[in-house]
Amino acid sequence: MFTQITKGIKVSVKTNFEGTFFKNYKVHYAFGYTVTIENQSKHPVQLMARHWDIFDTLKEMETVDGEGVIGRKPVIQPGKSHTYSSGCLLASPIGAMMGYYHMVNLGNSEDFEVEIPLFKFAAPFAIN
Repeated sequence: MFTQITKGIKVSVKTNFEGTFFKNYKVHYAFGYTVTIENQSKHPVQLMARHWDIFDTLKEMETVDGEGVIGRKPVIQPGKSHTYSSGCLLASPIGAMMGYYHMVNLGNSEDFEVEIPLFKFAAPFAIN
């Protein structure tokens, strides 16, 4: 598990290899990841947007920005957490992701960024 704490917000990521499949006559490697965002601060926060840098050993880095996570902008109360799962397709059996969440402290309306730790993808057959 990969973990990072920024301004009292703990982000933990767990990854897994989902398998391979063909798309457009090419092999793709599917990876899943589960993110838990835990509010260890004293104020409720809301996740407004996300930024991802996706690294694939066979392609250039890809950047993805968007609102919320999987169609939601969760409010996380102090001492509570929000967990969601998503996935990533790579051209290579090895890669990584990192990024940040844009959040709002609902106690004082302050915008801030929460770092998402670098987490790695590796198909079991690609590592020794």
